[in-house]
Amino acid sequence: MTVKKQRTASSVPNKTSLWKRILLNWQVYVLLLPGLIWYTIFCYMPMGGLSLAFKTYKANLGIWMSPWVGLQNYEFVFRDPDFFRAIGNTVVISFCRILFQFPVPIILALLINEIRGQRYKKVLQTIYTFPHFLSWVIVASIMLNLLGNNGTVNAMLGALGMEPVNFLGDEKIFRPMLYITENWKGAGWSAIIYMAAISGIDTEQYEAADIDGAGRLMKMVYITLPCIKPTIMVMFILAVGGIMNAGFDQIFNLSNPAVRDVSDILDTYIYRITFQSSADFSFSTAIALFKSVINFIFLISCDRISKLVGENGLFA
Repeated sequence: MTVKKQRTASSVPNKTSLWKRILLNWQVYVLLLPGLIWYTIFCYMPMGGLSLAFKTYKANLGIWMSPWVGLQNYEFVFRDPDFFRAIGNTVVISFCRILFQFPVPIILALLINEIRGQRYKKVLQTIYTFPHFLSWVIVASIMLNLLGNNGTVNAMLGALGMEPVNFLGDEKIFRPMLYITENWKGAGWSAIIYMAAISGIDTEQYEAADIDGAGRLMKMVYITLPCIKPTIMVMFILAVGGIMNAGFDQIFNLSNPAVRDVSDILDTYIYRITFQSSADFSFSTAIALFKSVINFIFLISCDRISKLVGENGLFA
């Protein structure tokens, strides 16, 4: 009986109240407070505006007093052929981004990690990271000056007696140009996450591999990659969860009417409806809500599949 009572007593959870624990660790919560306030104001409070997806927006009545119309906005959405074209372009571009862009920062991080000279490594990191801080407006201007009809590349082709190439107006070239420019601009920045994961690997594993006579490639394949696989899986799940976000800033600045059939994604479709025609905020909100729901489904599905195959996920 005594042993049973001791076990029962030891299994009783700590009776310290939640508020008392918060007071004991108030410094931590003070640090969290600015972030919580930011998310509340800019992420949670605006969610009330999603009700416009089921209303007809009247400017004189405001969001809350505008009349409800149920699913009428979605009936209009699914009758628009441009909507389905935008979905197709979004999905194709996003999947190709995962195929052609997602592995590039991983490979870059692995290669930079193999550089022995610390000064040279820092110089390369700076060079590869710098393009991230250029806006797509600047990058689009550079591309126009290089690849435009009167750009540097076509001027060189003309000097060599060759026909000019319409790089920015060719549908077959536009999508590969998206992946190449995004890799140039963002691979160095994204590689920082994987380099941070690599820096946390126990160096004793590499020392043991050196004793066994393993080369750089074998250590990369059998030590580095398996150790950063949880980080890769988390980033992959997040990439799949953003499948309906095909990169508005980049496409908006690089596209033109000549390539609209292959460049018009959901975000540019929403922008065009909202700002370039008679503004219909209810219609655009309905599309935005639809896009967010699909992203959420992809995110949860990819997380569950990763756990079924024995990998880590985002959620417990």
